[in-house]
Amino acid sequence: MLTLPPVIGHRGACAHAPENTLLSFARAADLGCAMVEFDVRLSADGVPIVFHDDTLDRCTDGRGPVGTRTLAELKRLDAGCGQTIPTLAEVLALCAARGLAVNMELKPDRGAGAATARAALEVAAGLWSGVPPLVSSFDHDALGVAREVMPAWPRSLLVERLPAQWPDLVRRFGCVAVAAYHRGLSAAQVAALNAAGLTVLAYTVNRPGRARRLWNRGVTAVFCDAPERLL
Repeated sequence: MLTLPPVIGHRGACAHAPENTLLSFARAADLGCAMVEFDVRLSADGVPIVFHDDTLDRCTDGRGPVGTRTLAELKRLDAGCGQTIPTLAEVLALCAARGLAVNMELKPDRGAGAATARAALEVAAGLWSGVPPLVSSFDHDALGVAREVMPAWPRSLLVERLPAQWPDLVRRFGCVAVAAYHRGLSAAQVAALNAAGLTVLAYTVNRPGRARRLWNRGVTAVFCDAPERLL
């Protein structure tokens, strides 16, 4: 099983700073996080950026699909508190400087799983040293490419609810972890995953009582918007 801290900052510390921004990751470090999670997708010109949604509307002063804008166009947008949308390279540099381990979620546009994984992993492999990032995705094409391109880096299967075919998926993508929505994760499922030698992660957990129940159930780590509540 993976060795992970029990609390992972979700998109940094997004209860305190705009999500997936450099400010949010710095805030997570300030709060004592040892590890952060973030989302990677591609700009129109193929640059890996850190941004969750497939549209700009919720998190910036822009509108429309993220994937239709070049990096230069994206950098002109306000992502909140004067922050810009960071590149993957910028986020990895900050995390390395602050000693943060990372869970890099590949969040491709539809049909772009393989391209997103190749571009993101090429950047990460050229910049990251030390403990390898945990690479996760809901996208099966992205996970398949991650196994092919960086086979030694750990992979996590992301699901909302654990599917019946999870053993086949874990084998296919060589996953060492499974991350699931915390409300859909039963004690029996956690036990089965642990028995298979898998590390179990749960998202997104912001209440200490709920986190304690999950840890006691056998969940290794939870993602949290306000990590100081659980730390």
